[in-house]
Amino acid sequence: AIDSVEWIPKAGVKRIRAMTSDRSDWCISRQRKWGVPIPVFYRKDTNEAVVTEETLEHVIGLVRERGSDAWFELPVEELLPESLRAEAANLTKGEDTMDVWFDSGSSWAGVVSAREELSYPADLYLEGSDQHRGWFQSSLLTSVAVNGCAPYKTVLTHGFVLDEKGAKMSKSLGNIIDPKEIIEGGSNQKKDPAYGADTLRLWVSSVDYSSDVLIGPNIIKQTSEIYRKLRGTLRFVLGNLHDFSEAEAAVSHGDLPAIDRYVLHQLASLAEEVDANFRSYQFSKVFQSIQRFNVVDLSQFYLDVVKDRLYIRGADSFERRSCQQTLRLILDTLLPMIAPILPHLAEDAYQNLPGRQEGDPESIFLAAGGALTACQAWKLDAGDETLRDLEALRTVRGEVNRVAEAARKDKVIGSSLESKVVIRSSSPELLGLLSRYTASDNGVDELRYLFICSQVELQDAEAAEGACEVEGFGNFEARIERAEGKRCARCWNYCDTVGSFAGHEDVCE
Repeated sequence: AIDSVEWIPKAGVKRIRAMTSDRSDWCISRQRKWGVPIPVFYRKDTNEAVVTEETLEHVIGLVRERGSDAWFELPVEELLPESLRAEAANLTKGEDTMDVWFDSGSSWAGVVSAREELSYPADLYLEGSDQHRGWFQSSLLTSVAVNGCAPYKTVLTHGFVLDEKGAKMSKSLGNIIDPKEIIEGGSNQKKDPAYGADTLRLWVSSVDYSSDVLIGPNIIKQTSEIYRKLRGTLRFVLGNLHDFSEAEAAVSHGDLPAIDRYVLHQLASLAEEVDANFRSYQFSKVFQSIQRFNVVDLSQFYLDVVKDRLYIRGADSFERRSCQQTLRLILDTLLPMIAPILPHLAEDAYQNLPGRQEGDPESIFLAAGGALTACQAWKLDAGDETLRDLEALRTVRGEVNRVAEAARKDKVIGSSLESKVVIRSSSPELLGLLSRYTASDNGVDELRYLFICSQVELQDAEAAEGACEVEGFGNFEARIERAEGKRCARCWNYCDTVGSFAGHEDVCE
């Protein structure tokens, strides 16, 4: 039966096998005066045990009505079925109580099998790593004895919660962390602020529960910062969807700019990863994947690049609407991913979704599923040119950001839009890639927007020694110069056309 069960982590199968095979006895009783009684009668003259289906059913009925204390409180006559009451004078109640492990180990019968909404064997048994000798094992023994199979399909074991220094929590040490205090805050709210249930849940998802885990004020504070970062991302996206209507502004996936299709590919890959890790109970990997996507793919890349599209372009322009559509798809896919871990945040965002209509589900938890599989249509093939291009351009952008920061420290530029990026390379492949993105038909897929600068100049020349390498394309070096021309009052880009439009002398084309 042990081999028919999925054990998480996998080392659990060795523990349960060793502890079951080494078990010396399977005694179900304990000789003590309190506990759940074993409903057996004994004949006074022979000490013979009297237990039949009829006696058991009668006692079960009394316990169901009055609780297990009925065995101790009622006289033998009332505990016996009608057919045996004449023998009451020669019978005495057994005083043995049920071993607590076999008591809890029969919950598959008393709970799982007894309730219509549950199914036997149970999908999952969940407890601490000490239960291979306890509940997991006694449940296994009783179920195999009665039904010939394990009472569970999967067993997941977790470690224990220790303080920040790795010490066990105890009142004497004064290091007990109260979950309620994390959620609601302590008496001194400045010292122990209220972090809310979501922050505590996020911490739970972030730790590797297969071993002992640490918790304390500093750890919760760090988790809270991660939570606020994710909440900030959702607020930014929601704020930029206030005037967006999916029905009125639909752009087909194939017509979206390359950067939009690229980030949706990243999102689809994330959804696939998250779905697989949820199914295998690897919540820390779910946490890491969502955290990485939020910080690296959204905050540091996509949302950074698209701000000008959202703030500067005309309200109904293709550039802005296509970006809004992408943001809505990100939101519709990301919220179901975070909902099991951060239910309050997900619900808060869902309730503030623009364009919600009468008849829409009242809650994200009542919305139809399938978002994590529907987005798989956005995945790009491994050899797709857009995927290859954008991965390479992100490498170039990383180096451009590095030299721009150095130029900012050296007072060459102030804001990034004051810069002109000069890229030097002798690689035909890399220069060809960059040349394709010096201008665009859609007004989006251009290097100056990707680098958040005013101008980009490409030079066909040997890069200096130690130059940055783009895998599959070659080496390059980047430097920052002051942008040429005047600053546009609308978009803040510098260009030569500012001042050449009659009646609009302070803006560019």
